[in-house]
Formats: sequence, structure tokens, C-alpha cells
Amino acid sequence: MAKLKIGVLISGRGSNLQALIDAAADTAFPATIATVISNEPDVAGLARAQAAGIPTATINHRDFPDRAAFEDALHAALGEAGVELVCLAGFMRLLTEGFVGRWWDRLINIHPSLLPAFRGLHVHEAVLAYGARFSGCTVHYVRPAMDDGPIIVQAAVPVLADDDADQLAARILAEEHRIYPLAVRLIAEGRVRVEGERVQVANAKAPGTSLLNPLPD
Repeated sequence: MAKLKIGVLISGRGSNLQALIDAAADTAFPATIATVISNEPDVAGLARAQAAGIPTATINHRDFPDRAAFEDALHAALGEAGVELVCLAGFMRLLTEGFVGRWWDRLINIHPSLLPAFRGLHVHEAVLAYGARFSGCTVHYVRPAMDDGPIIVQAAVPVLADDDADQLAARILAEEHRIYPLAVRLIAEGRVRVEGERVQVANAKAPGTSLLNPLPD
């Protein structure tokens, strides 16, 4: 069976990209990375991809007169690489409704909170300021609104009493590296179906226990 061809869009260090590279290095993984594209030149994520022998490109948004022209170039590069699923991995550009529409239900993102809570930037600071007892991360299909769309996979992380934003971010990042390859695998295996704005995963197993924080005495 042919592997699903994914394209990864980045803007920086490529931490989640590396998780996908590592997953795809397993011959049993049902997807392959066809291209990695950055809107920023000379970032660490491009070096990660090149070290793994993955084709890369830089499409600098500053080189285009408007967002539509930039997105046309992105779309063309993804198409030329034969990409079937686009993965945003620290891609720091908001995508227009036009681009999202071209890749509807073929465009996914990872966000460091339990969506729909704590959209946007400075997530971990907001979680701590609000006093939330749990945070986590979410892989979801992209919709035109920021950090919106049908949820594929989530991982929950307890917020500890002495956490600062960096400590919380590090624990959540470790879970991001687990759930992004999982989401890609589920999609590549044909187990994910979008019904309305809800994702159904065939033969999915759910955890059998609840989580409390703080624990009772």
C-alpha cells in the first residue's frame, strides 16, 4: 500500500517536525514526508529535514506582494511535491480562508493547549494565570478561525503547583511529540473521518479512568 505523502510547514526549530521525521524513519509508519517548507530562511528545522534527506524549500512571505500570492506559491510547491496531507509544525503565519479551503480536511495543526481552551499565543502563561488544573496539546484539522477545527487527538498534562511557563511547556512538548505522529498515522491508515465538525476514529480506544488534580487525601 502506498504511503501517505505529507508536507510539513515550519517557521523555526522544527521540534515537532523532528518527531514526524523520527516516526517516518520506521518502515512500518504509513506516511512519508515529501517536503518541508519554511517561510523563514536558515532555520533549524530546515537543517533537520536536510539531515534526514528530505527535500526542503524556503518560501519567504516577505518576497510576495500580499498574502494571496504567498499562499499561491505554497500551494504550488505542495502540489509539485505530491503532498496529500499538510502538517503545520510551528508555522507562524495565519492562513487565509482561501488556502484552508484548498486543503479542507487535508490540513492539520498542533496547538499546546486542550482546545477549545486557550487559543492563540502565550498559552502556558494564560493557563497558569487562570489556575487551570490540567493543560495539554491538541492535533486538529485547520479551519479559517485561529486554532479552530475538528479535534483528532489530545493529550492531557496536570499543572503542578510549582510550575512556571517553561516547565509546563516542556512537559506538554513531550506529549506533542507523541500525538502528532499518532494523528498522522491514524489519518494515513484511513481511520479518521470528519462528520460535521467532529472527528470519528475507527477502532479507537479511550482511557478507562478519570484524572483528578489535586488528588484527594
